[in-house]
Amino acid sequence: MSEILFLAHRVPFPPDRGDKIRSNHLLRRIAELAPVHVGALADDDADLAQEGAVAAVAASHCVVRRSAPLPLAALAALGQGLPVSLAAFSSARLRRWVAEVLESRPISAIFVFSGQMAQYVPPEFRGRVVMDFVDVDSAKFEAYARTGALPRRLLYAREARLLRRFEERVARRATTSLFITAQERALFESRLSFGVRPDVRTLGNGIDTALFDPAAVSPAPELSDAGPTIVFTGQMDYPPNVTAVELFAHEVMPRIRSVHGDARFAVVGRAPTASVRALEGVNGTVVAGAVPDVRPWLAGADIVTAPLLIARGVQNKVLEAMAMARPVLLTPAAATGIDGRDGEHFALAEAPAAMAERALALLADRAEAAVMGAAARCFVVAECGWDRVLAPLRMLISGLEADAA
Repeated sequence: MSEILFLAHRVPFPPDRGDKIRSNHLLRRIAELAPVHVGALADDDADLAQEGAVAAVAASHCVVRRSAPLPLAALAALGQGLPVSLAAFSSARLRRWVAEVLESRPISAIFVFSGQMAQYVPPEFRGRVVMDFVDVDSAKFEAYARTGALPRRLLYAREARLLRRFEERVARRATTSLFITAQERALFESRLSFGVRPDVRTLGNGIDTALFDPAAVSPAPELSDAGPTIVFTGQMDYPPNVTAVELFAHEVMPRIRSVHGDARFAVVGRAPTASVRALEGVNGTVVAGAVPDVRPWLAGADIVTAPLLIARGVQNKVLEAMAMARPVLLTPAAATGIDGRDGEHFALAEAPAAMAERALALLADRAEAAVMGAAARCFVVAECGWDRVLAPLRMLISGLEADAA
């Protein structure tokens, strides 16, 4: 193996949100295999401030601030017939850097994290290309198009249509394409047109069980004088998370508070939208916003919930709560890709009334809830450690399996 080019749509530091957690662990593991050159985009000044962390693991790097506001990117995409996702993550400076690296360094493989970054892989590159789609983005926009309001539904439908075509072209160009769950892989393969089938595989998500260890963390002081507390964690400007907490606050919490009048619902995560902030005080909801560390909030939770109606791939928030030995209440969508069992490793429910019923049962039998939490931690320790999950990475990048065959 010579050297590797790693492309990511966000700076993989700090690993404090779902996509960055995955890209961070991938980058660190790849850097153990060979010298790695990192090209990434920065959303803001905080991302740019992580350039030193990138430099510490990279042989060379290029971190570029995304400068085009989303409305301008949308206009550019409409004018060029492109998905907005591509225009929003386009950078002439990053393209020049990629060309320079490929010309000057012995790059044998390019690892692409997230579909938007496939636009930077030159068609003339003859090495291996590993494309980590993570999940099927076009399917997510199809779901938005079914549930959103006009005129956004039309824009989402356009994005879904164009992204679907782009995703297939990328998969046919790549040596191997990766998805985070078998379900996402099967969904993607079912959407391919006729022809030679590209190599599509599953590479799951992991969890740092030493970091997320209930024995190492004390509950958040903010929860010390609270009644029963249900916690949600996540990026709070992400539409599926916004929809989830709104549903839980308005439709599930009244049922829970009819039995536990002092029950609270804590929404923990950066960048809460105006509609999320407006939930403060609604049916016992507390909008904590960004916190330095989510682990104390998980440690202090009586229940952690993930009531997602739209979810793609494995939810890091669920793995983190399970690793912290919390009883987790989640929808079937949020449980995708986690091969635990309902009633043993977590509690599944979908409709608001069913969610409230499962939550009340967990609150009524704290001993059983503790057993579920302990079983959840045992499950993720055994099945979801990053070493286990990323074991195939060397073969995927080097192609040794194909060479041996």
